[in-house]
Amino acid sequence: MEYIKLNDGNKMPMLGFGVFQVPDLKEARQAVTDAIDVGYRLFDTAAAYLNEEAVGAAINNSGIDRSEFFVTSKLWVDHFTYEKAKQGIDDSLKKLKMDYMDLYLLHQPYGDTYGAWRALEEAQKAGKIKSIGVSNFYPDQVKNLELMSEVKPAVNQIEVSPWFQQDQDVNFMQKEDIAVEAWAPFAEGKHEIFTNETLAKIGKKYGKSNGQVILRWLLQRGIVVIPKSVHKTRMEENFNVFDFELSQEDMETISKLNKNESQFFDHRDPAAIESIFGSSLRALR
Repeated sequence: MEYIKLNDGNKMPMLGFGVFQVPDLKEARQAVTDAIDVGYRLFDTAAAYLNEEAVGAAINNSGIDRSEFFVTSKLWVDHFTYEKAKQGIDDSLKKLKMDYMDLYLLHQPYGDTYGAWRALEEAQKAGKIKSIGVSNFYPDQVKNLELMSEVKPAVNQIEVSPWFQQDQDVNFMQKEDIAVEAWAPFAEGKHEIFTNETLAKIGKKYGKSNGQVILRWLLQRGIVVIPKSVHKTRMEENFNVFDFELSQEDMETISKLNKNESQFFDHRDPAAIESIFGSSLRALR
């Protein structure tokens, strides 16, 4: 496993396992159990995923010391005030049945992010969270949070895939010494990413699949990545990416695949913000 040293001194695995869109607790617990067996130690969940209990149960019953794992969860926007964020942190710990989380993120850049961030800072000082960070924040939002806070985010988890490479955002974060973590590295299979001829041609040189080429491309950009699968064979395939290295020519070829568009939605689109997060934000008023 390769690791990245965060700006707070903590060490984070570069490759992990995500459980987004696995709300069934039995299925989520089995997926995490299988991933642990494969060798994964970084696990990414969130309050909004409705499976923190399953992730915690699989880890706590693995027979492996808690210190070997790097556990991430995220606070949803319906808890984005100082007081509610404190409760949200405790709720996540209770569901995980853990004394601390290795990383806790503000899931979206909406609502009272500053009040919520202050709660994260206090929880970090109290030992409930080792590292704190954000998700889906644009560079200006990250910089503003930095200027308003005592603690700089250690991580920003954002959408990064061959179709949406986010070069400017990635470069900004890395220059700020904020680790970038990629969600949806496979763009949920959109635009036939798993059969793309350019990626397949590169993979053929190394005896690797399109998915493995994508993960290696992200790792070589210094980006932490958390692919998801409920199939153990695919988990094993995704984990097997540390025995080859893409050439500079390969990296440049993949860079030309960039469509420069989110495969999901624009986090700055007012209509998207209102339709997806509006009801949660109104609940805080």
